Amino acid sequence: MQMSDTRQIAATPAQVYAALLDPEMLKACVPGATEVAGSPEEGFVATVVQKVGPVKATFTGEVTISDMVPDTSLRIEGAGKGGAAGFAKGGADVRLVETEGGCELSYDVEAKVGGKLAQLGSRIIDGFAKKMADQFFNNLQSTLEGPSDPENADGTEEPAAKKGWFGRSKS
Repeated sequence: MQMSDTRQIAATPAQVYAALLDPEMLKACVPGATEVAGSPEEGFVATVVQKVGPVKATFTGEVTISDMVPDTSLRIEGAGKGGAAGFAKGGADVRLVETEGGCELSYDVEAKVGGKLAQLGSRIIDGFAKKMADQFFNNLQSTLEGPSDPENADGTEEPAAKKGWFGRSKS
């Protein structure tokens, strides 16, 4: 299974690159991550709990980062075992290009699964892999950019009863 995407992030390529190498940032961004430890030089170990269709598993695995060109590109590769559920492995080539107002992050991902997971069928697995990649990069983007609505950055919002159609305030 392969996929590619591009997104604009309101952060410098250096900030995005540093975030991709930070174990705490990775833990915050990887969906279902309960533990991420290590370093870019030595590699990371991670524990991730995920449910794919009817199969729920705790994956333990290793992540390595290679082909590092500071603030420009890197390759992330990982492999995890989920016991009876099977295994998952894959990699992503990530590229960063400075743009006006931030940077453009583009990635190419490939993933493979085996065991019970592979028996779920390619449609479920492909959809799940796309969801995981999208969720990771959405989490990365929102963590780097902060709240998307500056007016409600403090978490306050009008009660739903005061809103009309399409969430607009009644006035």
